[in-house]
Amino acid sequence: MQHDLIAQARTWLAEDPDPETRDELAALIDAGDTDELAARFAGTLQFGTAGLRGELGAGPMRMNRSVVIRAAAGLAAYLKARGQEGGLVVIGYDARYRSADFARDTAAVMTGAGLRAAVLPRPLPTPVLAYAIRHLGAVAGVEVTASHNPPRDNGYKVYLGDGSQIVPPADGEIAAAIAAVGPLAGVVRSEDGWETLGEEVLDAYLARTDAVLASGSPRTARTVYTAMHGVGTSVLTAAFARAGFPEPVLVTEQAEPDPAFPTVAFPNPEEPGAMDLAFATARRAAPDLIIANDPDADRCAVAVPDTSVEGGWRMLRGDEVGALLAAHLVERGATGVFAESIVSSSLLGRIAEKAGLGYEETLTGFKWIARVDGLRYGYEEALGYCVDPEGVRDKDGITAALLVAELASVLKEQGRTLLDLLDDLALAHGLHATDQLSVRVEDLSVIADAMARLREQPPTALAGLAVTSAEDLSRGTDLLPPTDGLRYQLEGARVIVRPSGTEPKLKCYLEVVVPVADASGLPAARARGAELLAGIKRDLATAAGI
Repeated sequence: MQHDLIAQARTWLAEDPDPETRDELAALIDAGDTDELAARFAGTLQFGTAGLRGELGAGPMRMNRSVVIRAAAGLAAYLKARGQEGGLVVIGYDARYRSADFARDTAAVMTGAGLRAAVLPRPLPTPVLAYAIRHLGAVAGVEVTASHNPPRDNGYKVYLGDGSQIVPPADGEIAAAIAAVGPLAGVVRSEDGWETLGEEVLDAYLARTDAVLASGSPRTARTVYTAMHGVGTSVLTAAFARAGFPEPVLVTEQAEPDPAFPTVAFPNPEEPGAMDLAFATARRAAPDLIIANDPDADRCAVAVPDTSVEGGWRMLRGDEVGALLAAHLVERGATGVFAESIVSSSLLGRIAEKAGLGYEETLTGFKWIARVDGLRYGYEEALGYCVDPEGVRDKDGITAALLVAELASVLKEQGRTLLDLLDDLALAHGLHATDQLSVRVEDLSVIADAMARLREQPPTALAGLAVTSAEDLSRGTDLLPPTDGLRYQLEGARVIVRPSGTEPKLKCYLEVVVPVADASGLPAARARGAELLAGIKRDLATAAGI
């Protein structure tokens, strides 16, 4: 077994084109570190949520040039098998370690395979790539990014020509094509021949961002902005300037791209502590709201002044922002379908129903939301919002930020705030309170064991609320294809449990709905909602053995 492992590693080493990972792997072989080698050669990185994502390093279970070249060759073979030889593949990348290298390798493989390749001019937000696919009439797109994962990670996100991320069966077919790639020496990589796009593709995207705002709407909201060490600053500030908003006050420590993400444990606005510098900046600048993007700027976080909380600023949950944007679009006379994933708040459905609009639930991820027929607006509780589906069929943290700023401006003119509008929604539809139990693990078997335990012994009550139905979503439903998840309906509440598609996490999504008779009842309803959520979280953790 040990001999086979060393032989496997030597075979990989012999064809690795990257001096850095060759040295790394050679050192492991020389040291006889079979534990580490076993981890790196336990299989191959699998296509998950629209592509690959993993830790940087040598070996087939890590993100490296060898893995990327194979992925690009498999994608090229998939496209050519569908008659798209000569078609254009657009490639974007963020500012993480090795992102530019992986983008260049992808362009070299696509060109060598007889496709045309065009690379975005510099590290740019993922939504710019999603826009460019449709704008340029490409047959596919690749974005090299690990979004909000830790600094040691990178990833490879694949889109097809409709501008949406891949879904089954395309992901499985591309994975099969990757598996069929022979020795790397047989993969043709051109030295040149691809196009590096100019700033005009970004200019076209920025021109499109204007479309999300209402003509003549107020643009007075003042913002503090953080890019979370990612690529959002230049694009967001340009979009705000075009729209006529006050220039955002930047969180200077996090404004420039830095793949080390030195000021945060995890570069995700949802993680504890990630927004501390933004809150400190806001206490000095006294803006109307804080806006944060994640490192590839496809997500948008919002915080608002709130004297009732310590520090005077409160992060809005993704579900709250999702409902606020929906209410704003309804007020503006939007038509079409509102859509969200099953893990997001049911409040969107109530808003759509009252407005006489179509509504649809999908599986988790924008690869599903973006495919809804007639989509006008889609969101997911993990801070993702699609507010211009004709321009970007994916979540877009830049256009979402513009729409939030417009809504805050409209309310400001009325002497009101985003929190006041949330109160209005609670009075109209009941208080929808959401929370998440999220467990990050080192050992993925912990997640599998928790799911198995819940399947074998589903809870009958949580926080004293009876479980009225328990669905195993792996069997599919009338409206949803199969997915690894569990859904529990309770009296006045809902729980969904699923493994994360992008991180080593078990995620449990909780929602309670508390009726509110009038404004005087809001404080009591909030207290009751918080009490129920805490009880559900406690009881669910016990039931899952986490």
